[in-house]
Amino acid sequence: MKKSLFTGLLTLTACVSATNIAAGAEYKVKRNDTLWNIEKAHHLPFTSLQAVNPSVDPLNLQIGSTIQLPDTYTAMEGETFWTIAKKLNVPVQKLQAANPNVDPQNIQGGTVLVLPEKKQDDKKAPKKKANKPATAIAANKTSDSPSVKTASGKKFTYKRVIFSKATAYSAAPEENGGWEGVDYFGNKLKVGTIAVDPDVIPLGSKVYITGYSFQGLPKGGMIAHATDIGGAIQNNRVDIFVPGSPEHVSKFGVQNIKVYVLK
Repeated sequence: MKKSLFTGLLTLTACVSATNIAAGAEYKVKRNDTLWNIEKAHHLPFTSLQAVNPSVDPLNLQIGSTIQLPDTYTAMEGETFWTIAKKLNVPVQKLQAANPNVDPQNIQGGTVLVLPEKKQDDKKAPKKKANKPATAIAANKTSDSPSVKTASGKKFTYKRVIFSKATAYSAAPEENGGWEGVDYFGNKLKVGTIAVDPDVIPLGSKVYITGYSFQGLPKGGMIAHATDIGGAIQNNRVDIFVPGSPEHVSKFGVQNIKVYVLK
């Protein structure tokens, strides 16, 4: 349930090394580990581990399993994506894509950036094996723009997938920071409105949500828009607006959902 407007900004920093670059490594999951506390312990940006470990279910980490840590770069004051990309000889578009929650107009000194994964396809293959690299390249292009099919049969390409815990809120003033029936931008609350942590899902994002089950919401999944925030909505948690009384909405409880952040 949303309680008050979220005004804090999560800031992740790390000690700056001589080169500002930290190479990724493997980490073995221990008891009580979560992706969040592993990221925090290694000074990594939130959701970065999920991006480099897409097959790992963040809600079901297995003790002893291996998590890949990403290569990172710690920004210095005054740097931009362009200057960092030029310094590290990486495409600026890929650097920005690897850090979707970093404001390109406001990169603070000490901000940890995830470096794009290096592809191992730079070596030229023998001529008689020319078809194999071509196949690999085609597969990479497909994976760069994955798509999801909605319950209505439409296909949408998406940037990333987030496994979340979902709660629900009503239009009651006590659940909206004293305002009745409007989102953060003053728009009327409606089915498809969700409250998010802007550091995880930027405000204005269009998403596709699956996994929930509740009367008053579309069956099978729904397109939603991140136009609301709340003090209790932090990290991967999402609050879904549901029409009805607070008593009815409270029956939603806490549910596991899958959020596709659409392009």
